[in-house]
Amino acid sequence: MTTPGRLPEPYGQGSGANLADILERVLDKGIVIAGDIRINLLDIELLTIKLRLIVASVDKAKEMGIDWWETDPALSSRARRDELTRENAELRERLARLDPDHEIEAREESEERS
Repeated sequence: MTTPGRLPEPYGQGSGANLADILERVLDKGIVIAGDIRINLLDIELLTIKLRLIVASVDKAKEMGIDWWETDPALSSRARRDELTRENAELRERLARLDPDHEIEAREESEERS
């Protein structure tokens, strides 16, 4: 029973659940929130937005096969370096196709430096 001027405890008296416990459970198990928003006008679909939200720890996400942050150049320096290396190799191949003589000169210069 509550008294005037006093709010009841959200989880009942003596409950050990607090925000940290709830957050730990959510991150440990993971939670998915999904929803769709559709805007229609006279039975004509104007806009559909599909929302998918996953809240989980990094370990749990990896366990589920979700690791996009490791390959996103904006979030990972290793991914950015890999992307630059790949892009550099592609540009060298294109240059070699356009100017085969340049490839020979570049190779000779590289050998001289070694």
